[in-house]
Amino acid sequence: MWPPKLTLDLLLLVSLSLGTHGERTSYRPQSCTLECIRRGDPRCEYCRITADDVQISPSIPSSSPFGSCVPWPCHFFLGQETPEDCQHYVHAPRNIYIEFEADKDPTYDAITVSWNPSQYGIAFLRGFQVILQALGGSHVSCQLFLLGSNLSLTPAHAQRVYHSDPFTHLLLDTEYVVTVMALPVPEQWDEFYQKKQFFTRTCPEKNGLEKCKKDWYPRYVNVQQENQDVYVTFNLAPENFEVRQYFSSCFGGGLRNYTSITPDFSLNKTHHTYRLQNLQAGTNYTCEIAADVLDAVRKTFIVEVKHSSEEPPTPRFTESPVLMALLPVGILLASTAVLTFTVVYKKRLKKKVQTKMRPEIIEQYYDKKLGEGQCVLLDKTTHPPRLLICYSSSDGPAHVRVVLQLAAFLQKHMATQVHLDLWEALSIMEEGSMGWHCRRMKECDFVLVIWSRGLCQNQSEDEEPLQNTALATVSMIGEELCHAKALGRDLSKYMVAIFEYSQESDIPAALGLASRYTLTKDLPLLFSHLHGVALQKPGVYLQVENISESGYCKLPAGAALQLAIQEAEAQFSEEPTEGEHVGIPIIS
Repeated sequence: MWPPKLTLDLLLLVSLSLGTHGERTSYRPQSCTLECIRRGDPRCEYCRITADDVQISPSIPSSSPFGSCVPWPCHFFLGQETPEDCQHYVHAPRNIYIEFEADKDPTYDAITVSWNPSQYGIAFLRGFQVILQALGGSHVSCQLFLLGSNLSLTPAHAQRVYHSDPFTHLLLDTEYVVTVMALPVPEQWDEFYQKKQFFTRTCPEKNGLEKCKKDWYPRYVNVQQENQDVYVTFNLAPENFEVRQYFSSCFGGGLRNYTSITPDFSLNKTHHTYRLQNLQAGTNYTCEIAADVLDAVRKTFIVEVKHSSEEPPTPRFTESPVLMALLPVGILLASTAVLTFTVVYKKRLKKKVQTKMRPEIIEQYYDKKLGEGQCVLLDKTTHPPRLLICYSSSDGPAHVRVVLQLAAFLQKHMATQVHLDLWEALSIMEEGSMGWHCRRMKECDFVLVIWSRGLCQNQSEDEEPLQNTALATVSMIGEELCHAKALGRDLSKYMVAIFEYSQESDIPAALGLASRYTLTKDLPLLFSHLHGVALQKPGVYLQVENISESGYCKLPAGAALQLAIQEAEAQFSEEPTEGEHVGIPIIS
């Protein structure tokens, strides 16, 4: 006879093993109604629930950007019939898997999400909610799936594989995050959801290189210098693209260097290293590399050719009476040439550097250690400054899109970690909007208030909760500025910005201590503020690529920001202007 405990353990192991093989089946959504689930109809085992089947809680404004993707509370499903079930814990799903689906549209991608439920709290599991959001954007898709109320799941059922409906019209080569939540959402907001980040397929991966050759380019480029030799390593195109030839072009010192590249695929099929020749020491080169096909996208990288320590020393002139006699004449001529060049250069530089930048801001962030002629390079290994953006959503979706595009541009091209409420929906639902804003204000290095017409109104009882939060946050910022001024602390943490469709005169006096910027004209000044670098000093003018007033729109993110601003300007120009704005009562 086996010991009783061993017998029970073996029986449990056998039962779980049988359940694993017997229940490892896939479940795909059915078309059934919420009423069918509540009646306990056995045919309603795993059902998709649409927006028409449910009614959003009155506490959530209809214009909320989260829409039906708000986590559903426990009592919504179980009501007053079995309130004790709401006290139980349901653990997060596991093993989230992304499966790409066939899509006839070559410009978009489609996916299906699958997962396994957790064995912890599975007896009280009522369904799942799947949320898909594009990183850096406002697009949110949500799917709700409910289990039949007559089901009684056991830990053996944790091997089941549940599937979502297809998510379609996803942009190619874009990063998304999918979140799968177990329902009902417990009162204890911890470990009830699981997230997974992924990239959609690129155009060549989905449609083949022949249909979109120009969309593939080397993403990995590494440059190394050994003595006077410069070697470049880059990733090759996948084998099914059948790319056999590449090229590289470098420009520097007034000369262009072209290199034809034919990789040896018998040695390495994923990466290739080639040598750049005829480069001059001490010269910076701007290089491009691409597949040698028509209209191919080119990857740009920088090569800095340093002086080798093994270079032979420069030969000295042999002392002779003739050289000694000519030496003073040469020094005099050289001094005259240098003096003439300096005077001409300063005159030309003075004409060139005409800017509307505010001198007090430049002086405030003047870097005294920055030597003349140097440029500022942002080290990607360091932590970027953290920026909280506060704004009003009552000015309509056009203004919200402008804020979203600005946040995406700051994070992608201005080396800044942006915190925006639209990107952290789950945290806001957990902490509350006001609690989330207070925590972020303490954690972030800078706070930027986007001032608009919607913040010029007094707070009333009929205002939406999100708008009340914006007004309260601005009031807190005004009080923090006054306290910091009274204590002699640094005021650079807080900033106010407006777009051209807003009026700077509407900004209240309580925020007058904060630095003000007009976007997109003052993007270089905002960059200077965030990173604490000087844009101008005697003899030096710092230009940061692609953030000037005329250059930012050359980037895809900048073009999207410019389009959003134009749409907002069109909307505000059509609206009747108010005769007078009333400032918010920030200080009692």
